[in-house]
Amino acid sequence: MTSKTNSAWPEIPVAEWTDTRDTFQLMTQIVGKVRMVNTPRMSHWWNVTLYVTARGLTTALIPHGSTSFQMDFDLIDHQLVVSTTSGEKRSLKLESRPVADFYRDVMAMLDDLGLSTEIWEMPVEIPGAIAFDEDREHVAYDPDAVHRFWLALVQIDRVFEIFRARFIGKVSPSHFFWGAADLAVTRFSGREAPKHPGGAPNCGPEVMWEAYSHEVSSAGYWPGPDGEGYFYSYAYPEPEGFTAAPVAPSSAYFDAGLGEFLLPYTAVREADDPDAVLLDFLQSTYEIAADLGGWDRKSLER
Repeated sequence: MTSKTNSAWPEIPVAEWTDTRDTFQLMTQIVGKVRMVNTPRMSHWWNVTLYVTARGLTTALIPHGSTSFQMDFDLIDHQLVVSTTSGEKRSLKLESRPVADFYRDVMAMLDDLGLSTEIWEMPVEIPGAIAFDEDREHVAYDPDAVHRFWLALVQIDRVFEIFRARFIGKVSPSHFFWGAADLAVTRFSGREAPKHPGGAPNCGPEVMWEAYSHEVSSAGYWPGPDGEGYFYSYAYPEPEGFTAAPVAPSSAYFDAGLGEFLLPYTAVREADDPDAVLLDFLQSTYEIAADLGGWDRKSLER
């Protein structure tokens, strides 16, 4: 049963749903890879992401020959729903069970609909990952925890859209990257960036070369590693003076280990005006990157 929260910004303590978070991320990787295989590559891998919806997360429309389909994580009724443009629909219950079984049933559901898709079974960006078809270790699924995570994403996505609307230069959608299970939005200076060194687990260097082909100021929310997760912001390439720059709000700081500015989700949730606190962080960290990086802000901002 899904519980209701009194606050628009729900409590999502990482310690209470770590196992479920990790299992759910693997589920999103399977679905995300189905989208990736069936769609032409877009700039910075924008063709692989998921998007927040009124019921959970979606792939949006995926082409498959003369038919198109969509895969939706319904995080209210807790099922994965596959709908086709020919009017067919199949669903799979989201519950506690091995990732290997989920993977098998997703592939079977696609086969049944005439949407057979082969994906690489190895998860990406996860150290020590187990292939989907062999993973019987990740089994947890707490529907209440996943529901609260989605409710948080709804609020975050709304604020990210306000922030991205302020920029008339190239800016990404607000989208969910299943590699790290983070909701992100990225602004671009318009200039090419030096080749990224790569290094993410099970990702060839070309993955990061594509993702960071041009200068960025990127921000997002990641449900880890502790507390209630963190909002983050970084620049690539990192301009001189970036790490020492003063940042707002006062609860934000630069984490040298991650190489990113961080703002605890808790600080936003507990604020009198959560939107203002988050927007302050997004704007402050962007201005640091843009000013130190010499971006043409006059032509890029609304």
